[in-house]
Amino acid sequence: MSDAAKTHMTREKLIDALNEDLSREYQAIIAYVNYSQVLKGAAYMNIADELVVHAKEELDHALQLSNHIDYLGGMPSVTPKPVKTSEKAEEMLQFDLDNERETIRHYRRRVKQADELNEFAIAESLRGILVQEQDHLTALATALGIDPPNPGIAD
Repeated sequence: MSDAAKTHMTREKLIDALNEDLSREYQAIIAYVNYSQVLKGAAYMNIADELVVHAKEELDHALQLSNHIDYLGGMPSVTPKPVKTSEKAEEMLQFDLDNERETIRHYRRRVKQADELNEFAIAESLRGILVQEQDHLTALATALGIDPPNPGIAD
């Protein structure tokens, strides 16, 4: 099989990839709901409120992804990726930051894959999700007192 044939995007491959993204969104919803309620201390009250907003945005992302998967003929996943927990606020925020970096890398790749299949509406929807994910990354980095990390380049 040639390299071109190995990397050729199909609807089935896009469905599988979008289901992985959906599992990451479920993970984010669970993490943001949990972390927003258990973060303690005056220093974390603003970010705790922001995490509630993030949870709602992640739910919207999950609904969009489910719609795209259904449109493509697939069945949306029902299984979240594992959620890390901690008693320490900074660790929780770092877990979220790391997850957002990974999510952004995957969405950048997914936009290219949707474009390759001429699924331009899906690609545009994913671009909108990317904007919010990058805002999440910035908010988390700010709460941690660091510069937003570079999520990396999509393959």
